[in-house]
Amino acid sequence: MKLSPLLESKRVLEQAAEFSKDYLQNISARRVQPNADDKAGLITLSTALPEFGCDPMDTLQLLHDIGSKATVATTGGRYHGLVVGGSLPATVGARVLNAAWDQLVLSEDTSPIAVHLERVVANWLRELFMLSPTSSVGFVTGTTMGNFTCLAAARHRILSRHGWDVEKQGLNGAPRIRIVASEEIHVTVKKVIAMLGLGIENMELVPCDNNGVMKVEEIPSLDADTIILAQAGNVNSGAVDRIAEIAEISAASGAWFHLDGAFGLWAAASKSKRHLLAGLEQVNSCVTDGHKWLNTPYDCGVAMCADAEAMHSAMSTVAPYFSKDSDIPPKDMVPELSRSARSLDMWAAMHSLGRNGIEALIDRCCRHAVLAGKLLEEHGFEVLNDVVLNQLVVTHQQNEHRLQEMTNRVCATGETWFGATHWQGRSGFRMSFSSWVTSDDDVKRSVKAIIKEAKKMGIID
Repeated sequence: MKLSPLLESKRVLEQAAEFSKDYLQNISARRVQPNADDKAGLITLSTALPEFGCDPMDTLQLLHDIGSKATVATTGGRYHGLVVGGSLPATVGARVLNAAWDQLVLSEDTSPIAVHLERVVANWLRELFMLSPTSSVGFVTGTTMGNFTCLAAARHRILSRHGWDVEKQGLNGAPRIRIVASEEIHVTVKKVIAMLGLGIENMELVPCDNNGVMKVEEIPSLDADTIILAQAGNVNSGAVDRIAEIAEISAASGAWFHLDGAFGLWAAASKSKRHLLAGLEQVNSCVTDGHKWLNTPYDCGVAMCADAEAMHSAMSTVAPYFSKDSDIPPKDMVPELSRSARSLDMWAAMHSLGRNGIEALIDRCCRHAVLAGKLLEEHGFEVLNDVVLNQLVVTHQQNEHRLQEMTNRVCATGETWFGATHWQGRSGFRMSFSSWVTSDDDVKRSVKAIIKEAKKMGIID
């Protein structure tokens, strides 16, 4: 007997919940990286498009039986690669509800709840990051698109001062925009510069110190046609640029100051780390991710801009009609029209953690980076960075040329996952501590796996 659509959805949802519980309940016991057999099993999914449909339960069963085994356990406590957090319980539940709601976040007409949550979370973020209450806050896929959104606003504002409407006239023949950036600026920012037609080769790069902090004294003379790019949270060292000093220089010259804070911006939530973000309220625009240090599911990024009118002019799908007294639909403040209710994930994370919980998460991850560094140094490894946040860069003076192989071998055991890197001319490996799940025992277990393989290879005694 064929079930009604409502009962069919309920049946599938209940089964999906069971599979999800099974996956999460076993996450700490399973390998972090799937083994060769698990990955080889994916061939089962490589079929021709079925001619006829099947029971949705069969589809879910196949995904769980084959797909769950071939995932990387980023939601467990021993994943230390890139800067990836594991989804908080409230955000897992919110994501399921979000899928059931299936909201189109164009405007209040298409989703009153999603637009309302965007405004709530926007206020929370402005308060947490000490931004102006009139700053625009837009929800995007991640900081790559966040950087694109903010720098499109910067491009608009700079060219508009010359009477040039870049949205209508394009860049052919437009006045030149200077790009001054930290030499350590993330590769995705360079990608955005290319996407916006501003030219990577036009970037003027500023040298950094040994921890990746931009040398303010070597910033060239700026002017009102300049965008200066800095970062909060170097992807290797975790370093934060001297925001207050850069903001002062930018304000005096009329330059647009943009800050890439993909993960480091969240340090503002910690009383012990907040000093690193001094001056944040003075930036023209900044970005961060929820799916990094706030531990929401992918993909969840935020673009914040002090010049909301410039953002609206760059992003609007109709003739700009910006008014400080009006509530602009989300579709006219970010690139996408078809977009999910990403604010629901961030609302769930921030609501469930509260201010104290966010601070505890940040402080715990920073403490884990220090702990891992200390344990590795006790076995003859060398920490290359000043551990200011949650990032750790490690090498071995006599055997750095072998650390790529060691990293691969450790990850292949399934005990932990991290990545090889190069820092300040040295080869080594990088560990990021970003997950709410990670415990002191997880850190010790991950380090133990490294020590074991390093001894096996003769890197350490």
